[in-house]
Amino acid sequence: MVKKINIFKHEYVPKHILLSKEEAKILLKRMGLKKYDLPWIRASDPAARALGAKPGDVIAIIRKSPTAGEAIALRLVVPG
Repeated sequence: MVKKINIFKHEYVPKHILLSKEEAKILLKRMGLKKYDLPWIRASDPAARALGAKPGDVIAIIRKSPTAGEAIALRLVVPG
């Protein structure tokens, strides 16, 4: 039997949020960006797989920052 591990419980893995199509559209419009302006994350990335992300989806990654408190990075899910 294969034991599943929740990678998001690890202290070094930042919070990942799979945005809905509407949330991504609103956020990108507010930032003046197109989906394909975002840095990529592969669909095979363990975090993307755990979220069930498909190519074309947008993931928000929230990291702790010593200067800003929280830093939010957006990633476009691409095949691979």
